[in-house]
Amino acid sequence: MQVNITGTHCEHQIENKYVMSGAAMKYEQDGEEAREIAKVIPYFPFKNIPRFYDIGGFLSKPDVFQKIVDIFASRYADIGIDAVAGLDARGFVLGPPIALALKKPFIMMRKKGKMPNTIESPPYETEYGKRSGICVQRDSINAGDRVLIIDDLVATGGTLSAAIELVRMLGGVVVECACVVELKFFIPSRMKMYAKMGMADVPIWGLISEDLLTIEAALPEGYIDDGEEH
Repeated sequence: MQVNITGTHCEHQIENKYVMSGAAMKYEQDGEEAREIAKVIPYFPFKNIPRFYDIGGFLSKPDVFQKIVDIFASRYADIGIDAVAGLDARGFVLGPPIALALKKPFIMMRKKGKMPNTIESPPYETEYGKRSGICVQRDSINAGDRVLIIDDLVATGGTLSAAIELVRMLGGVVVECACVVELKFFIPSRMKMYAKMGMADVPIWGLISEDLLTIEAALPEGYIDDGEEH
């Protein structure tokens, strides 16, 4: 059976015997809840990027952070997930509470040399340039496992592509890649890249797009962009 998973700028069709719950359909991108959450996500000039969206804004608001966890948990409660994977490093902040809410294992996807008994993805491209692969522990995913991948933001989709590769290398299936923020202007190039990589069938969902993220951070006098490159 083919089902549509909606809620992102692009709809993706995937072969899936599970159907998204009513709660999942409710939480559309840039919907009512997203508009409220966007009010506490400012942008900074950082890492030579004019608009660097800072998730510290909602992490400092426990009620908003809890709302995000509740939204993600509701979206994925009924579609048959075996594990939640989070990307180094912000996925480690978002992923564990979502995994706990779903009562599923949490899987870390980290830079090379940080964990024992790992496999490494191929190198990948991001908005910051080319990066070496990321790693996951070999025994963290079993053949046929249905994995939800979590990160804070998707832009070019390069890091998520490496995560998808890791799940597939171990015989798992990516149910969806879910992020708090999706930068829509990268969608055409991302989808073109994913098609070339054989990943066009993997759904990408973001709760909030850049259309709502219009709050410029109030910078203190003497502010310096001291961000290190990823």
